[in-house]
This record gives sequence, structure tokens and C-alpha cells, in this order.
Amino acid sequence: MTIEKLTNECEKYTTKKELELITRAFDYAQKAHAGQLRKSGESYIQHPLHVAMTLAKMRLDGATISAALLHDVCEDTPITLQEIEKEFGKVIAFLVDSISKLSKVRVRKDITAEAPDQNEPDSFHSFPRQFETLQKMFVAMAQDIRVILVKLADRLHNMETLSYVAPEKQLRIARETLEIYAPMADRLGIGELKGQLEDLAFPYVHPDEYQKLKKIAKHDYPKRLRHIKNVQKAIESELKKNHIDGEVNGRVKHLYSLHNKMKRLDLDQIYDKVALRIIVDSVRDCYAVLGIIHKLWKPLTGRIKDYISMPKPNGYQSIHTTVFCLDGQPTEIQIRTRQMHEQAEFGIASHWHFKTLQTNPSFTKNPDEIAWVRQLAELQNKLTDPGELTEGLKLDFFQNRIFVFTPRGDVHDLPTKATPIDFAFAVHSDLGYHCYGAKVNGKMVTLSHPLQNGDIVEIIPNKKSSPKSDWLNFIKTSEARSNIRQALKAKEASDYNLTRKHK
Repeated sequence: MTIEKLTNECEKYTTKKELELITRAFDYAQKAHAGQLRKSGESYIQHPLHVAMTLAKMRLDGATISAALLHDVCEDTPITLQEIEKEFGKVIAFLVDSISKLSKVRVRKDITAEAPDQNEPDSFHSFPRQFETLQKMFVAMAQDIRVILVKLADRLHNMETLSYVAPEKQLRIARETLEIYAPMADRLGIGELKGQLEDLAFPYVHPDEYQKLKKIAKHDYPKRLRHIKNVQKAIESELKKNHIDGEVNGRVKHLYSLHNKMKRLDLDQIYDKVALRIIVDSVRDCYAVLGIIHKLWKPLTGRIKDYISMPKPNGYQSIHTTVFCLDGQPTEIQIRTRQMHEQAEFGIASHWHFKTLQTNPSFTKNPDEIAWVRQLAELQNKLTDPGELTEGLKLDFFQNRIFVFTPRGDVHDLPTKATPIDFAFAVHSDLGYHCYGAKVNGKMVTLSHPLQNGDIVEIIPNKKSSPKSDWLNFIKTSEARSNIRQALKAKEASDYNLTRKHK
């Protein structure tokens, strides 16, 4: 990696003044790290250059790119933060300082001493030990989201060079990547970075499964890619006939994502091992293309997902459909606009790029831009016990999400397998406290019934009803758990006072 390659990338979107800042930051960092080598034997400056390039591809501003180049200067050289501030200003000094503080947080060394629970997703194996890491990351994120973006890019390059690290550290770093950094990238909507982090950690955390899948992919993918190429030609021809300007390309599913799907499905049931993306100019074109595809090939029942009208919580938008293509082979096709594609690849970074780059390249520090960061702040205010906060994070923030509706059509965003109790508390705490029964899609269900995406839920209240302790065994949201515990404690205190009064 060279500064010329970095500046060539930055030239595509930054101002001349920002380019000068980036070049100055590189010269400063190169001089500061002079003579230092990484464990790979390469010059240390290669690391900040790679980190900066990852961020440049996300189209981040000059201050962030400069902070990435300087992010290890205070930690690994005699240069102080005050000197950075004097040379580059308060914003870059703040970013460098915040990144340095995060770098000093380490997961405890006994992380690998405990065998993971095979029934839990990888991202939850050692949450209690990682509370401090998570808490510091979220605090930094609330102050300025760019801190986390630099940290994610930093982790990506460290994972790319993990083979040079001592073997006893490799598993700890890879596990930490799967448990903290990849889920963080996912919640920020940075799909490509999330996939890269997971695939880089996969061979260290699950070596046997990795080798098995690698062999399958080597044998299976060439045939599937040939199939996709033929389907691609057919779609391009249809788009041309219908005068729709669109880009059609194939993509191979990340190995770790395939590994996770194979926990639930047979390999033959996974239709997106290799998938097609159709990128068009407008939302209208997206739906027009969906009609063209379904006219061309029969869709597979239950496999049409409209994330345009109902985006994922991290902002992801696209239409997914699986159709019986050439030779009747089921093939997943994703349809999205160019802006949606940028969002899917770069998440919150592309959101910033589209909204603010046109005017003044300065990033908002307002976490309200990301709803789940705001929810996290509320959760931290409610839960002061580290164990409860960690449990809340596990329940809410690193889970897949579903959308559930009230009978009036109001939508609520909940974790997968949330129950009517979770839904009731999401609507209003009083509704949760007095929840007596529930209907889902017009039919009575138990209060422990797992909700599905798109369910219409009606809560039946009763003023005499109150939270039951067994609800804690099946609820899925931290909000419900916190309210139920508070209600049970209040009832316990009331019963105790009543008993004393009668005595």
C-alpha cells in the first residue's frame, strides 16, 4: 500500500484541502513510525495506510482518514496527544485519543478457558467478560461514530495479518472479532466489512468446519458461477427489452455466513450460495424488475422478501426473491437501487456520505441518526448492573430482528422469537403490566408464543393481571425483562409490608 494509492482513492470524493490534510498526516505518521516493523516484517506505516484505505473506500471525510493514519502514533511513539492537537486540531486529536483508549481495552486472557455453548450463536460465547470492551465502544460511538469505523477498519487489517501473531493469541483475537467486531459492523449496516471479518476469523475459531466448507466451495462454486453467468445474460437481455438501465452481477456467499445457515438447513436448501444482484436507478425500477423476473421464471413460494418497504433495523434495503431459473435450479436474486447498494456495502458510512458530503464534509455526532444507539443509551440508563446490561445487549442488539404490527398498523421492531409479552411492553409499559392474553393474526395464542415477521398482534389487557415470574423464562427483550423484574420486586415489597401490618 502506498500514499499514492490512498490519495488516488480519496481524490474521487474529497476536496483539495482534505487531500493536503491527509498527505500531511501520512508524512507525520511515517516519520513517527520510522524504523518500526510489524510482526510480519513489513514497515509499520503499512498498517495505518491499510486502515485509511478501507475508510477511503467507504468515502469517509479527510479528518477520519487522517485520524486513521495517526491512530497509533501516541500509543507506539513518544509523540503526545497535545502535539497531535497542535499540529492537526481538536477534532483529529479527539478521534486519535478515542481510538487509542479503545485499543487499550482487552478481553480477559481466560476467554478460551471456557468451552463455548454449542447451542448459542458465536457472538454470545463470552459476553460477560467483554462488558468493558462493549461499554467503552458504545460510549465512544455515542460521542462520534467515526471512532468505531476506524476501529473496525483497524481490526480488519489486524485480522488480515493474524497469521503473523503468536498462535496462543490467534484464537482469542479471532473469537473477539466474531463476538464483538463483526456484530458491530452488522448493526451499523456495513455488510461487506462484517462478512470479511467473519471469514477471516472463521478458520481460527472453527478450523474443521472451515476446511470442510472450503472443499465444498472449491468443488461447487465453479458450476454455480457458470449457471449464474447464463442467468445474468438472460436478465440483461430482458432489461434491455424493457428499456431499464441496470447492472447485473453475481456474488458468492461468505463462507462463515454459509456455515451459520448450515446449522439450520441442508446445503441443498441454501439458495443464495451464489446469488445475483440487479442494481437499478429507482425504486420504481426495482418493482418493475421484480415483475420481469417473475414473468420470466416461477418464484419459490415464501421466498420473496421486500426490505424496501420494510427496511432492516440497520438500514438495509433490497428486494429478495428466489426463482426456478434455467434447468429449474432455485436461484436467489436481489434487486436494489444504487444508493441502497452503497448502504448495504458501507452502512452508516454511506448514509453520511449521501447526506452530508454534498455540503460540508463534517460528520454528525448525534447518535439519534441510528435508532439502536439511542435505544442503547436508554438501556444503559436503566441498567446499572454490568451483568444485566450485558444480558440486554445479548437479547436486543446483536440479534436478528422482526417487524410486528398492532391491529392499527403501527410497526414494532423486536428480536427474533420475541413473544406477545415483549410486544406488549414495546407498545406501552402499562399494556405489558396488565397483559392477560394475546391474539396473533386473529387467533388466540399463549403468551410465550414466538412471533414471526409480519404478525399482527392484539394484546388483551386485564386491570387485575400483573407480571408473572415465569415470564422471565421466555421473554426476549431487555425492556420487558427490566419492567417485569421491577414489578415483581414491588409486589414482593408490598406483600412483605402487608404481612408485617397483619402481624
